[in-house]
Amino acid sequence: YETFERDQIKYDTYQSAVEAFLRDKVPEERVASAPPVVLMMVGAGRGPIVAACLRAADATGRRMRMYAIEKNPNAVVTLQRRAEAEGWGDRVTLIASDMRHAAPPEQADALVSELLGAFGDNELSPECLDGAQRFLKPDGVSIPQEYTSYVAPISAAKLHAACAALQDGKDERTHFETPYVCKLHSVGLLADSQPCFTFTHPNRPAGGDALIDNRRHGRFVFAARDPAAAACVHGFAGYFTTRLYGDVTLSIHPPTHTPEMSSWFAIYFPLQHPVL
Repeated sequence: YETFERDQIKYDTYQSAVEAFLRDKVPEERVASAPPVVLMMVGAGRGPIVAACLRAADATGRRMRMYAIEKNPNAVVTLQRRAEAEGWGDRVTLIASDMRHAAPPEQADALVSELLGAFGDNELSPECLDGAQRFLKPDGVSIPQEYTSYVAPISAAKLHAACAALQDGKDERTHFETPYVCKLHSVGLLADSQPCFTFTHPNRPAGGDALIDNRRHGRFVFAARDPAAAACVHGFAGYFTTRLYGDVTLSIHPPTHTPEMSSWFAIYFPLQHPVL
């Protein structure tokens, strides 16, 4: 976590997204008279994105009031100390609560989060944000606005052998039905990746009170990069891209990977029985 926290590219990009939102929300001619924009950070962690949001407000000259919601008591202590050390003052209100049970005193113009996993949705970002969107005003926006996962077949004998070698008393199938976040080095990409699942926020179903169903399934046909070459499919590589706001994006998908960003590695979905 500390390694990923040193990834300034990610936090600079979040700052750019919030700056773009603030400028859209409060045009230049209304800066002097507009009320403060209300931002709500869900899953504030130790506060790097909270700090990025404050920098965005300072850079744009927009007034902003912020709430930081965090359930981890250790992270809350860090947030409190950071607020004192960096002089957040009354600009940020800390709420020590699970976002599922939090009750902020007002609704937000924007819901800011960083709950994404290596496959976009694999750390419950859709479910968390669907539950937290009740904090948003009817015209409120989410940052990120959407994210898409990608999948591609790979030849990865070393990774497959590492899964097979795991010994912890569990059924062998358990290790092959578990995704692994890792750097993909000595692997062969057998076909171009394809988009898999897309989630958009806020996610308000047409029925108003209708339940949100995030179940997904997909079927893909891959065209081999080298049809004449013999290859063994040991599993699938997974990536994601996200649109934070407007045209501000982050990506670990190789064709569009954000330069020099290191916050997320790819994900590996092994096959128990490789396919020739």
